[in-house]
Amino acid sequence: MAQDEQASLAAFLAAHPEVDSVEAFVFDVAGAAKGKWLARDKALGIDAKGLPIPLSVFAQDAWGCDVMEAGLAFGTGDPDGTGYPIPGRLARVPWLAGNVAQAFLTLRDPAGGPAQADPRGALEAIVARYAARGLTPVVAVELEFYLYRLADGVPVPPDGARAANWRRNDTLSTGALAAHQALIEAIMAAARAIGIPADGVISEAGPGQFELNILHRADALAMADDAMLMRRIVRGLAHQHGLGATFMAKPYGDASGSGMHIHASVNDAAGANVLADAATGAPSPTLFHAVAGLVAAMPDCMLAFAPNANSFRRFRPDAHAPVSAGWGHDDRSAAIRVIDGAKAGGGAKATRIEHRISGADANAYLALGAMLGAMLQGIEAGAMPPPPQDPRDPGAGERLPVEWGAAIDRFAASDRVAGIFGPRLRDIVVACKRQDRAAFMSHIDRFEYDTYLSLL
Repeated sequence: MAQDEQASLAAFLAAHPEVDSVEAFVFDVAGAAKGKWLARDKALGIDAKGLPIPLSVFAQDAWGCDVMEAGLAFGTGDPDGTGYPIPGRLARVPWLAGNVAQAFLTLRDPAGGPAQADPRGALEAIVARYAARGLTPVVAVELEFYLYRLADGVPVPPDGARAANWRRNDTLSTGALAAHQALIEAIMAAARAIGIPADGVISEAGPGQFELNILHRADALAMADDAMLMRRIVRGLAHQHGLGATFMAKPYGDASGSGMHIHASVNDAAGANVLADAATGAPSPTLFHAVAGLVAAMPDCMLAFAPNANSFRRFRPDAHAPVSAGWGHDDRSAAIRVIDGAKAGGGAKATRIEHRISGADANAYLALGAMLGAMLQGIEAGAMPPPPQDPRDPGAGERLPVEWGAAIDRFAASDRVAGIFGPRLRDIVVACKRQDRAAFMSHIDRFEYDTYLSLL
């Protein structure tokens, strides 16, 4: 698609006269798309005027219900923010019938700045703090998901096998990719159409599990957009191909969880990676300052990486989902993996930090914001991290709050989190997740009845 066709929504529509409606949306705290469908003629005006969207869309629980404690809907008049199309993210929506295009929006306040309640705006502000120091985060994401079919209302792998009986490991299986060739090709084409630099798909260990690799960008905000938009693409196109797709952290109790691994380095104004020694390419003191910030903030920030009830099913010893706040040199059992570009053969540009905690269900703006914000706190403090963990004892660091209620409480009380996101957004996230948790605590499932009803 020509660059000038992406300069504005009006230019895109002029280049695509077949489009007769536009789906305009933002992503809420839970990661759901919220917005409006507009007739073509009405959509032409939103480049200049924007689109009014209630700020209360950022204070809804997992079921789309307003969260009173967030203070955005009730007693406020439910005011609007104004959404403007993000250039480069305009495309046809291939999984919708008819001629529908999408307009992904950024929500602004009356002064033109990021809306205070918007997780995307919070990440934008964090990136601006790097820019004020002459620094630019460079970020890449690996995003895992499952394809499934429904049987009696529960997911099963695409071939119909029950996950509980699954014993074969399909990691890097080319056969598993070939079985879904048409869907994978459609996903990659849709990603290219909205500027996502996805460079490949691999088969993962779980039944029907895959991983999408999104190439590094010197634009952390765009990378978070990529991750959020990619989830939307995968789900929409899977449905079109007769399957479900889920980014749940743990859709099957006895199969691998789905993570979102985040790789980050930091460039200076000249484009040099400050996490690497200029002469050798090995990790620099700045990298270890960043690691110190990550380790210190990790327990407080857990809710940004594991936001849902299901998120915490991933965290088990020896399951590539860390349970303690530790780091290691090229150690995939650690929460923070330090990759030495000189040893890996990629030179200074390849020296980076891999953050291995987030589930695929995390809101990418909050997950990247928590990671990059903690790194910047460490860089500014100039602290050094504790010693690297022993791979034979990966649980030796500070225990992470791997229970939903504990993670919510830790996030709610944290000055570190307030320093990263601001106290207002911190409190909105907490209010939403407390309402989610209250609903789960009021629900009793069949397994609980089967266990206790006749026993007690």
